[in-house]
Amino acid sequence: MDEGLSRRRRLLVLAICCSSLFVVGLDSTIVNLALPAIRAELGASVTELQWTIDAYTLVLASLLMVAGSTADRVGRRRTFQAGLVVFGVGSLLCGFAPTVELLIVFRMLQAIGGSMLNPVAMSIITNTFTDPRERAQAIGVWGGVVGLSMAVGPVVGGALVDSVGWRFIFWINVPVTLLAVVLAALFVPESRSLVPRRIDPVGQVLVVLLLGGLVYGIIEGREAGWTSPLILGCFGLTVVALVTLVLYEQRREQPLLEPRFFRSAPFSGATLIAVAGFAALSGFLFLNSLYLQSVRGYSALHAGLLTLPMAAMTVVFAPISGWLVGHRGPRLPLVVAGTMLGASGLILSRLTGSTTVVVLAVGYLVFGIGFGMLNAPITNAAVSGMPRAQAGVAAAVASTSRQVGASLGVAIAGTVLSARLVGPLESGFVSAARLYWYLIVGCGLLVLTLGLITTGAWARRTAEALRLP
Repeated sequence: MDEGLSRRRRLLVLAICCSSLFVVGLDSTIVNLALPAIRAELGASVTELQWTIDAYTLVLASLLMVAGSTADRVGRRRTFQAGLVVFGVGSLLCGFAPTVELLIVFRMLQAIGGSMLNPVAMSIITNTFTDPRERAQAIGVWGGVVGLSMAVGPVVGGALVDSVGWRFIFWINVPVTLLAVVLAALFVPESRSLVPRRIDPVGQVLVVLLLGGLVYGIIEGREAGWTSPLILGCFGLTVVALVTLVLYEQRREQPLLEPRFFRSAPFSGATLIAVAGFAALSGFLFLNSLYLQSVRGYSALHAGLLTLPMAAMTVVFAPISGWLVGHRGPRLPLVVAGTMLGASGLILSRLTGSTTVVVLAVGYLVFGIGFGMLNAPITNAAVSGMPRAQAGVAAAVASTSRQVGASLGVAIAGTVLSARLVGPLESGFVSAARLYWYLIVGCGLLVLTLGLITTGAWARRTAEALRLP
């Protein structure tokens, strides 16, 4: 990486990376407001709607780590541009999908491209901003953009669905990715690790089996039967893959998933916090879309506008969180995030078929504050203290944790809804969904607790003792 880049050039690199990450993050949530329209046009079931979301996040989670290490080896800009092209092609095909099954397949193609963007962009940013304070600020911006993109997705999705149709939520990505490919070629310097990591195909397969078995078992469990051989086999496969992955990676000189990272309490805590926080977000967005449109009868645009308070709070508090992390550390943002997420879950648990817009707005505002404060401390913990040569791998673990949480959130929310639903969705949703709102309370308490534990003196000592080469 060229150490002599001007500040303007560095900021331009940051903008290119963030704009590309914005559309990838947007795609993780923009589809939620289109779910009723997809359900109506393609005849999709609740399970198929779950897979429309989770096919994307699951593939992302499975491939992020190998994408980060691959970019460190073959070149970060090259990998970044390849990811943009694949993501754009997948988006184009999603817009033409004639059946829900093909839509799910094309969503997986999208995710393959997306997996080459998140950790690679973080690695580019880390290697571009060499001054520690400037790097912390850039990381804060990056974390804020990730959160912002996921928060405003429903608003953008609602506007597009109502104005030009649900297929445009995918087609809108195409010109953005094309522009980003050109800008990356012009302004982003090529870089790679001086000591590239070896490819770990066995570790990659184990990660896919672990995540795929877990999410498939949760989504398909109710329909297939929780004690059926298929579902028990999925959960058994998850356990075997997890144990094998841990044992195998400990013996590798250059593992896909670096076990030593997890000796740092802040890093391990950030991983769990990311899973809890993004499970809360994705489950909330999945259920909220169905509630506003199927239960309350709002249009997609109206439903999207109602979520604006959440998006607005994310816009306001994400940069505040980044500033606080850079100047005072991650504890306060994590405490606020956990408290607000838990409080929002309590508010949403009282929803009825006629809850006033004021109460809804308060619930969304509180959720947005919590989620806005969440991303910067997660990202900072992932890369702080790590060598720049392994920035791609470290950032990939944090990004993977986010996507694992997003996958689990939709899987659990949809399964809870289906299992507790009595009668049609329109009349049975409120009571069926209440359990998941309480699970959001639990996610908030977990973020709060881990935020306190992993930011104290003991946690800092575990990070200092890590001393990665």
